[in-house]
Amino acid sequence: MLAREPISVSAETRWLFWAFAGLSLLSFFAGAITNYYFLFGMPAALLVGYLCLVDFKKVYFLLWALIPISTEIYLPGGLGTDLPDEPFMLLLTGVFFLYLIRNGREMDKRFFVHPITLLLFLHLAWMTVAMITSSLPLVSVKFLLAKAWYVVSFYFMAGLLLKTEQDKKKWLWWIFIPLMLTVTYVFVRHASYGFSFKDVNRAMSPFYRNHVNYACLLALFFPLVWFARTWYKAFSFRWLLLVSGAGLLLVAIQFAYTRAAYVGLAIALGAYFIIRLRLTLPVLLLTIAGAIVGVGYMLHQEKYLEYAPDFEKTVTHYKFDNLLEATAKGEDISTMERVYRWVAGKHMIEDKPLVGFGPGNFYNFYRSYTVSSFETYVSDNPEKSGIHSYYLMTTVEQGLPGLLIFLTLSFSVLLLGQRVYHRTLDPFRKRWVMAITLSAIVIDALLLINDMVETDKVGSFFFFFMAMLVRMDLEDQA
Repeated sequence: MLAREPISVSAETRWLFWAFAGLSLLSFFAGAITNYYFLFGMPAALLVGYLCLVDFKKVYFLLWALIPISTEIYLPGGLGTDLPDEPFMLLLTGVFFLYLIRNGREMDKRFFVHPITLLLFLHLAWMTVAMITSSLPLVSVKFLLAKAWYVVSFYFMAGLLLKTEQDKKKWLWWIFIPLMLTVTYVFVRHASYGFSFKDVNRAMSPFYRNHVNYACLLALFFPLVWFARTWYKAFSFRWLLLVSGAGLLLVAIQFAYTRAAYVGLAIALGAYFIIRLRLTLPVLLLTIAGAIVGVGYMLHQEKYLEYAPDFEKTVTHYKFDNLLEATAKGEDISTMERVYRWVAGKHMIEDKPLVGFGPGNFYNFYRSYTVSSFETYVSDNPEKSGIHSYYLMTTVEQGLPGLLIFLTLSFSVLLLGQRVYHRTLDPFRKRWVMAITLSAIVIDALLLINDMVETDKVGSFFFFFMAMLVRMDLEDQA
């Protein structure tokens, strides 16, 4: 048996190792002595900083791994953030701009002038106009800044870094493993409560704000896992992991008791055949026509007033089957509270149809536009939640042009997905395009009754899917 040769380690590497070890010990002792426990994290912060200088792609994958395990934190002054992933978004935004300054001439210019990118720029530009005319400019400035590091981190960084088949596979595994760990954690906690609908939100802490936030992430990730299983030989270890993960996701979605997630997956299933048959454009046009007719019907002679709830009967339900029955009767408090805010949104749009009230400002102004006959027991809104429809919220805060731009962007992404799917012949690329297009459709469906583009659990994927379709389109044209 041949003896192994000793591994050669350079003097510089040894020096870096001992310097890092010494600094780690110093940080631990300093934190313990001073009770400034944040000092414990100094070695990790330095390591991340070092990686940003030598290989920030690893930091980017780490950001995605942090998304399932991050938690929402409220800071003094009414500010909120997601930890630990949002500081990483801010860090990577800075890294991207430094990279742009240094290597801008070497980057693929086609990505920046692609129609989807230009529509995204237009979306941000109109949001800036709405910020300038905002009823509360400071709120809108904060909103737009947060939007900026979402777009940079999940659209531009994705387009820059994830180019090869191996990159895409690695990306999925970086999310899949921590996500499955949080799903298992939630599932075990919820089981201890007997999978009670009443206690479902208790089981989500600390990783998810509520069962809706949780179920929506699982629903949008399911198509990715389902198609990823085809990357590996049947009954291989990774194949078994992905098939088991897909099954666990479906069971977890069922016990999350979230109607939007059920509907989103059902729509994605139908969309699979629509994309295969090249019917995306006709279906989108029919959807728009149906929405216009439906809204027009409800607004004609204020017919929506006939659907005002009975205040005494519209209550919280603690069994899911009762909730479904109450929804059909218009007696579910969460559904009718949505309607209460949608009616307020209708009056707000009438007041400021062109530029709206400014990004992030629905909550600050909606109360004076509400109609008392739609009020419910939870209309005091202590959690300061939004209008529960991203399309309607966009119209309220950015005006009708803002809605038109956002719809054009969203629909263009779906049409691009269909076009790239039918153009590519490579099996891996074809399945990848179908998976991310279906996941994007799940998000679009979720936005009908939720505001989630500015949340880390959903908004990150919203921009990422756009970037991946643009990247695939450009690769096919090369």
